[in-house]
Amino acid sequence: MAPPAKKHRTRAQAKAKQADDTETTKQQQQQQSTEDENITSEPQEESAPVVEAAEASVPVSAPAEEEPKETVTDENKAQKASDRLARFKALQARAKNSSESNLKEATLETQRLASDPSQMKTLNRRREMASQKLMRAEVEEAGGDFERKRAWDWTVEESEKWDKRVKKKDGRRDGNAFQDYRQESNKVYKRQLRNLEPDMERYEREKMALVERAAASGGLDIVETESGELIAVDKDGSFYSTADSTSFAQNSRPDKAAVDRLVKDLERAEEQRLKKRRERMAQSDDNTDVTYINEKNKQFNQKLSRFYDKYTEEIRDSFERGTKV
Repeated sequence: MAPPAKKHRTRAQAKAKQADDTETTKQQQQQQSTEDENITSEPQEESAPVVEAAEASVPVSAPAEEEPKETVTDENKAQKASDRLARFKALQARAKNSSESNLKEATLETQRLASDPSQMKTLNRRREMASQKLMRAEVEEAGGDFERKRAWDWTVEESEKWDKRVKKKDGRRDGNAFQDYRQESNKVYKRQLRNLEPDMERYEREKMALVERAAASGGLDIVETESGELIAVDKDGSFYSTADSTSFAQNSRPDKAAVDRLVKDLERAEEQRLKKRRERMAQSDDNTDVTYINEKNKQFNQKLSRFYDKYTEEIRDSFERGTKV
């Protein structure tokens, strides 16, 4: 038999077959995606019973065991909160006390700074003068003697001491002005004596050591009287100094504090001398010629110089050079 003849497809048939193939491919893809979704959802559905079985296997007494832990935790939190609150209150109380004490100290310091010691001294002196004047007026109004009544409050020793003090003060006031260099040196010497501070403890200590050495050497005898007083008796006359003795200069080296005090006194005197010298130089102006006899004449010459120096400068320069005008 002869093979069958081939059938020729038209263009419309080819397009229809291509559309059928495309639709078949889409259906296969949709079916494949549906199968994948089913595969992924199956394990989840299978795991649910396992979880339910695990929950079912937990004993009923488990919640009863967890309740004490939660109670202990709550108690610890409450204790910590109460401790923090107590510390916070203690800090608040301390801060309050500190602020109050600081305010009190600041107030006292302000009062101390506001009250000047010199002003307080002046006020006290004025108060005493006012009370004295009031007492004088009351006594005179009653017909009494104010000085006599005021003297009743003083003893004889206090009165004599006060009179001596007033007399000395008046004498210092009268001799304050410059008279001559001898009087000025005497004032400086007395001022230095007033500022002198002898070390009596060191003097007594050295005196006792010297007496002990003299008694040990046999040149001095210590005799006790009936009243219990100790008297040193010089046997050969070498212990007590005379006008010709030089023992006071032997083994009497001053200590470092006394030397430092002497140096400070000398430095203070030198500073005072230089200060007065600077004041005199500032007043006299040594850089210029002295053309005045007193302060008033100096001011008059300065006034003349302001107006006429520009005219007389050449003449003064010629006189200084020694040339003739």
